[in-house]
Amino acid sequence: MKYIDEFRNSQTALRLVADIKKHSGDKRWRLMEFCGSHTVAIFKFGIRQLLEDRIEMLSGPGCPVCVTSVRDLDKSIALAKMPNVIITTFGDLLRVPSSDSSLQQARADGGDVRVVYSTLDALDIAKNNPAKQVVFIGIGFETTAPTIAASIIQAKQEKIDNYSVISLHKVTPPVTWALLDSGETDIDGIICPGHVSTIIGSDAWRYLPEKYGIACAVSGFEPLDILYCIDLLVKQLEKGKPKVDIAYPRAVSPQGNVHALKLMDEVFELAPADWRGIGIVPGSGLKINEQYAAFDVENRIVIPLDKESKEAKGCICGDILRGVRTPFDCKLFGKGCTPEYPVGPCMVSSEGTCAAYYHYGGADDKTR
Repeated sequence: MKYIDEFRNSQTALRLVADIKKHSGDKRWRLMEFCGSHTVAIFKFGIRQLLEDRIEMLSGPGCPVCVTSVRDLDKSIALAKMPNVIITTFGDLLRVPSSDSSLQQARADGGDVRVVYSTLDALDIAKNNPAKQVVFIGIGFETTAPTIAASIIQAKQEKIDNYSVISLHKVTPPVTWALLDSGETDIDGIICPGHVSTIIGSDAWRYLPEKYGIACAVSGFEPLDILYCIDLLVKQLEKGKPKVDIAYPRAVSPQGNVHALKLMDEVFELAPADWRGIGIVPGSGLKINEQYAAFDVENRIVIPLDKESKEAKGCICGDILRGVRTPFDCKLFGKGCTPEYPVGPCMVSSEGTCAAYYHYGGADDKTR
């Protein structure tokens, strides 16, 4: 493997499309891509349009910024407004609206909110500001959680006592159970997230075919990766023998990244988590465990929340994240809600379904 062109070859793509249609027969299968990066790639490369007569694509709750609840965002903003607190965060969280503000607005109002590119940057800020509490907002799935775990371990080892984390991390398999158990989403197969599966391994998805009879395949993010993944799913469905396939073998193994999993196990324990549009899902969050409890910001600071958290009026982001509605069903989409003036997180994040529809799906083309 030398060049990205290997995964963007048009002739190979057309052969895969023909194979998918051949094995679909006269059936039209409903597939859900869990990951927001898959949603963007599917739109960007026109995969929905290529397969729309055989495959209906649904988008799931795979954007970590989007699924962060309003209540958790309100907590982060309340922290940003406190004296002697420095908030560190990845940039994609900055513009996400909460009940009545955002971290960007909190920074404009005088809060010390800094965008970092890694937790190492946040640790350096803590070292250079010993008189202030430096809080890292930990969001993301299993992909980012190991790096946050490593920063907490390093802070303990180096006695960086003014560094702490608000852990809003979520793990992905339990929310998939919750979606399927709800009965709202009728799907035949799932395109499992590639980055997450690099960490947790493809075996983590075995419950889907075993318990729910859902076809599964882990995909990469290039167009040929996704088409190959869909081809594998259709062949499973044709045979009536759902299982877990790996369409991303250059990055994913059945057992995952054992070193990253060990880091997570050392620092975190499973806990309930609040998912936007879905609610509290047991065992889907990562809480800092007792051994490292001193680095949990909620054990250091009482976070003042004097208002009830509320969703933006008219925003249907929660329904979109469950796969029961699309951005075209939202009256705000492309009008009151755009990437420049977002109302909900699905339009803010680069992985958000609304952003993907807006940039690549045609804001006014409801046939796509």
